Amino acid sequence: MSAWSPDGLNYHGRIMTTPTALPPAEASPALAPAGHAASRRFILKLSCPDQAGIVHAVTGELLAQGGNILTSAQHGDADHQRFFMRIEFECAQARPVEALRAAFQPLAERLSMDWELVDAHRKTRVLLLVSKLGHCLNDLLFRVQTGHLAIEIPAIVSNHRDFYQLAASHDIPFHHFPLLRASEEQKLAQERRIQQVVEEEQIDLVVLARYMQILSPQMCRYLEGRAINIHHSFLPSFKGARPYHQAHERGVKLIGATAHYVTSDLDEGPIIEQDVARIDHSMTPEQLVAIGRDVECVTLARAIQWHAEHRVLLNGHRTVVFR
Repeated sequence: MSAWSPDGLNYHGRIMTTPTALPPAEASPALAPAGHAASRRFILKLSCPDQAGIVHAVTGELLAQGGNILTSAQHGDADHQRFFMRIEFECAQARPVEALRAAFQPLAERLSMDWELVDAHRKTRVLLLVSKLGHCLNDLLFRVQTGHLAIEIPAIVSNHRDFYQLAASHDIPFHHFPLLRASEEQKLAQERRIQQVVEEEQIDLVVLARYMQILSPQMCRYLEGRAINIHHSFLPSFKGARPYHQAHERGVKLIGATAHYVTSDLDEGPIIEQDVARIDHSMTPEQLVAIGRDVECVTLARAIQWHAEHRVLLNGHRTVVFR
């Protein structure tokens, strides 16, 4: 049996523990053919005001740094005159990512870019938040365990204790931060504890895997662009609670799920991915819920994967996703 602390804070296998900060994981470089030095892969994603010569300037700078482009995708938003680009490249000579960022900085400033350059081998560190519905949590843990989702999960946070044994079975620290009948002040204090986990575990992305709490505006600002929620509806229809029952009342023929970035506007953050399932008049609300949960799992997993692979760029209230 897994032990849990009397104040209900941390669970970790059979040992009560307060999780400590873990260094970001670094994958071992792939083996190179005999006689060739191992190359390192990097990902550059950027957006900037659209103008002639951006692709030439960017690829020229990567070439000057010894980069060899492996894949490239781009998009021009004519409505907002903005350009988006994602490039995966390798460098035959070992180059620290910090050196590449420093070399690219002057061009980025000249073209007024929002940009990110990362080591492609480094896995995104994800904090999962969950309440009492565990289908998305269980699905994500299984995908990570079987190697179908290349992320790290250093911790799980919940306002209930229901899934501490599931977390322990995957050897992941479980933090129980209860909120039952909590005042507004206590809720803000609970969010500060979540922020502490984010800082200690060097979290890159927070996922609300059916975490049934509305985050405060302060928390939404803190997590801007790095928190994903799964909403059990095909937004913008049927916001808020019990969307499947709302859909049943309206007699819809499609139900779906939406993965979006978290903002202070409830269920209105930039959409990353959506999916649907066909239904008919003979189905009960409970059947809709069961079908919808399958759609939620797939939709959320795709959104996390694309974010972790640095394929998602924010474009105001929308996203550009290079799939």
